[in-house]
Amino acid sequence: MEQNGAAEAAAKTNGEVHGEAAAAGSTAFQMDGLRNCLSSYHDDGSAETHRYFLARRTVLEMLKDRGYYVPESDLSVSLQEFRAIHAQDIDIDRLKFSATHQTDPSKRTMVIFGGTGVIKVNTVRLISAQIVNRDSLSGLILILQGQITKQAENALRLFKFKVEIFQVRLLPQILWV
Repeated sequence: MEQNGAAEAAAKTNGEVHGEAAAAGSTAFQMDGLRNCLSSYHDDGSAETHRYFLARRTVLEMLKDRGYYVPESDLSVSLQEFRAIHAQDIDIDRLKFSATHQTDPSKRTMVIFGGTGVIKVNTVRLISAQIVNRDSLSGLILILQGQITKQAENALRLFKFKVEIFQVRLLPQILWV
């Protein structure tokens, strides 16, 4: 009986040691997986490109949540793919897009990205000139990196459709609030 108890104790000790080794191995494996996962977020590019990437993705997700049709291929673009498409120096005119509502095709929203400068009335006029088929537009989302003057805000109120303004630096946080 004493030998069985000793054998059980030895087996239990071996099991615990092997279990600890297995757990340690599992932890090492998990850490390697975490390290690989985190390295996929490593970013050697410009902060501005990264901000625009995050802002664009956030707007796409927001529009999808509002019931607009957003292709999955647009949502799944990685930062590296975004950089390959837009290079390091972003041409904000190429970021412009529009989305149509899934259940009400008469609802169309346009998204326009602004530059780093202050948005003034003249800039609003330029934005207005960029909008084609304004009669079929029900909303405009402006993604700005710079500030906007009160006069420019007043000029935007004259548009016949709803205008929403978001700051690039704040936009990725909107979905988390």
